[in-house]
Amino acid sequence: MDRLVNTVRPYPWGSATALPALMGTTPDGSPQAELWMGAHPGAPSRVERDGRLRGLDQVIEENPRGELGDAVVRRFGPRLPFLVKLLAADAPLSLQVHPDPARAAAGHERENARGIPLDAPHRTYRDPQHKPEMIVALTPFEGLCGFRPPHESAELLDGLRLNWLAPYARTLRSAPEEAALREVFSAFLSLSPDRLAEVGGALASATRRPGPLREEFAVYDGLSRAHPGDPGVPAALLVRHVRLAPGEALFLGAGVPHAYLRGLGVEIMAASDNVLRCGLTDKHVDVPELLRVVRFTALPTPLVRPVREGDGEGNGEEVYPAPVDDFRLSRLVLRAGDGARALPGLRPQILVCTGGTVRVTGSGDELPLRAGGSAYVPAGEEVAVSGAGTVFRATTAVEERQLNRD
Repeated sequence: MDRLVNTVRPYPWGSATALPALMGTTPDGSPQAELWMGAHPGAPSRVERDGRLRGLDQVIEENPRGELGDAVVRRFGPRLPFLVKLLAADAPLSLQVHPDPARAAAGHERENARGIPLDAPHRTYRDPQHKPEMIVALTPFEGLCGFRPPHESAELLDGLRLNWLAPYARTLRSAPEEAALREVFSAFLSLSPDRLAEVGGALASATRRPGPLREEFAVYDGLSRAHPGDPGVPAALLVRHVRLAPGEALFLGAGVPHAYLRGLGVEIMAASDNVLRCGLTDKHVDVPELLRVVRFTALPTPLVRPVREGDGEGNGEEVYPAPVDDFRLSRLVLRAGDGARALPGLRPQILVCTGGTVRVTGSGDELPLRAGGSAYVPAGEEVAVSGAGTVFRATTAVEERQLNRD
């Protein structure tokens, strides 16, 4: 096993204090948005091998089967298929969706054929992978996730008291769901600057009026203040506002519009850069392609709560279920005197401590981790964790029975 040396990404929406508070470091005044843990080439973790620090991506490239195991390499190729982050948002992220595997592969091939460099700012598909993701709240966490039922969005439009919004509200109430969401969402992304300014003013007014929707309007007024005149603001009115308590999670599959707003969490995702944005950002926006990817369906909030494995037996692991095999995320809450919890070693793992102090032991070694610390465990190495703290365990969900045949 290896202690990970990780990179903090200073995106402007990041909190200047949340990650330092978790890790016990001194804030430097700059945003600290994400701490990356994994082998993603954008900011690979480093491990000490042969007396020097080396990128985890390079270590895996040199010996993929030794690091990942045969079954993982057969399923995903010679790469770690997941990326783990500590995400600390203090301002809204972009309104975005992610593609499914088929569209990601086709889009990547199409842009390659056009000769668009992989690092070009206007590139949409930077790799051929899908990008499902999950965020687990460590603090109270807010985001936008999935379309509201159309009639709820119509009520919000009515509350803005702009006459020109009335036809859109009627469409949301009367047209079939998919057609209504597609028509209004598309129209809002092409509003004129004057109309966008009117929406911003109406949101500010609505937050000052008493009524049952006042708190909801305040959320979208916050988006408008952070991104004045942005078409993502009216489009976001169709997307559900979600609050997570610590320990709760959201799973975000292909085509689901979403934006994180504020809070600290553990995020896990398929190791991909494929993000299609339509607003609330200064980055590349590709509305036509996004509209081809979006699922225009109102879905229940994809809230995920941890499920304890083994009916009280086993290592006390609480798993956050997800319908993909690129990643598997679980949590272990350790108490002093409970004894060590064994973790099977068939798949590569990343262990992240988010509170307290824990010890990872295996193969005669012991690695202490404090909050914000992390470790990489290659496939085939069994470890145990002990101490008093909380550990998130990230690995793949390749079927155990497949692994047992190797």
